[in-house]
Amino acid sequence: MSVKIKGVKQGGRAQALGILPGDMLLSINSQEVTDVLDYRFLETERELKLRLSRGGGEYFVELHKPQYAELGLEFETYLMDKEHSCRNKCIFCFIDQLPGGMRETLYFKDDDDRLSFLFGNYITLTNINDREIDRILKMRISPINVSVHTMDPELRCKMMNNRFAGESLRHLYRLAQGGVKLNCQIVLCPGINDGPALEYSLEKLYELGESLLSVACVPVGLTRYREGLYPLEPYTEKTAGAVLDILERYGEKFLRERGSRTVYASDEFYLLAGRPIPPLEFYEDFPQIENGVGMLRNLEDEFCWAMEELVPPEKPRRVTVPTGECGYGFLNSMLDGLREKCHNLTVDLVSIHNDFFGGTVNITGLLTGQDIVKTLKGRELGDEVLIVSNMLRADEDVFLDDMTLTELSKTLGVPVRKFLNSGEAMLGAILGREIPEAANHNPYEQGSWESSR
Repeated sequence: MSVKIKGVKQGGRAQALGILPGDMLLSINSQEVTDVLDYRFLETERELKLRLSRGGGEYFVELHKPQYAELGLEFETYLMDKEHSCRNKCIFCFIDQLPGGMRETLYFKDDDDRLSFLFGNYITLTNINDREIDRILKMRISPINVSVHTMDPELRCKMMNNRFAGESLRHLYRLAQGGVKLNCQIVLCPGINDGPALEYSLEKLYELGESLLSVACVPVGLTRYREGLYPLEPYTEKTAGAVLDILERYGEKFLRERGSRTVYASDEFYLLAGRPIPPLEFYEDFPQIENGVGMLRNLEDEFCWAMEELVPPEKPRRVTVPTGECGYGFLNSMLDGLREKCHNLTVDLVSIHNDFFGGTVNITGLLTGQDIVKTLKGRELGDEVLIVSNMLRADEDVFLDDMTLTELSKTLGVPVRKFLNSGEAMLGAILGREIPEAANHNPYEQGSWESSR
């Protein structure tokens, strides 16, 4: 297989060797390069012999370089080939519950082990083969993030509508036996893979030993666009509480016997059950914050830490902060400390009902511009409306319904500013101050749709 070179970095090693854009990379050290993982792995060697072609003829270049130093080649796509798409049709898939007419990219379901390693995406292991597992083990790629959903093979086939879904769990065991660290995700559906089925899954995951870094359990997200799909019900206070009882019991088991809690529920389960978010130390090093596990507690800790050095604004300031219904109570209580400390500062936290998805999806990251407009238009909004960036498409100022921040600002008649998802950035935005981007963290920016349910 050959890979076309799109660009050569100016002043880089590849340019010094005479490699040109349009050349084809055939192999490195006699090993075929099929994608970015092969390239990055082989590129780390100190002694390299590249086989390339130009105009139908082959040529070779050799070089000696520091280990891990880059060659300076650029390719047509980051992965150097197409993304691997999902072969499943899960009964809970959020993408299947999207309305028509949205951006085409929103309907693509990725299930690519390379994206798991490079960007933290979750994979199901259903479109991976033994050769790919061999490569992961050879390259010592770790950690790998896996959407398990259940460890019962038969139930996994049913939930994922894939007759190979159960058999593919053998890849999980191979990875664990090979020392690859694993972060696992379970999307829970009431009456299907919770209760005894969840206990079975946690028992089997326990058998993975030290390779298992963490397990995050998140509730299924249901929209109003479920016509013809498998009948599912949302979690209630009672059923969410039952899930928490199981997860906290197994978390204590892991903590007692392995020294780490390992098993966690997303914040949404605590909010649905009407229970307090656990304290900061409960989450250890926050292994699955990108799945909403401890995100609110971490945000509060960052916010309170930033408040310790707070200098109140000299002039009166009023801002409006829209948020999802799920975390409204927690965030409003967090902001009370700021309100008490800064009497000339008014922070209106506004709960936004998600009509776009039907009201049953109530997390902040899935709010749309039109629902924000529906709630805020005609209200006194103050100096600015502040939007957390996980409402927006990564690297773009665009909501899920394609409304831009500029359009939202024009419709509401006030400036709209985004802030990254950290307590320090939130406080800075409220005060009207700029926070360096490096000081902010937004774990949802690289998340896949599945990781947001």
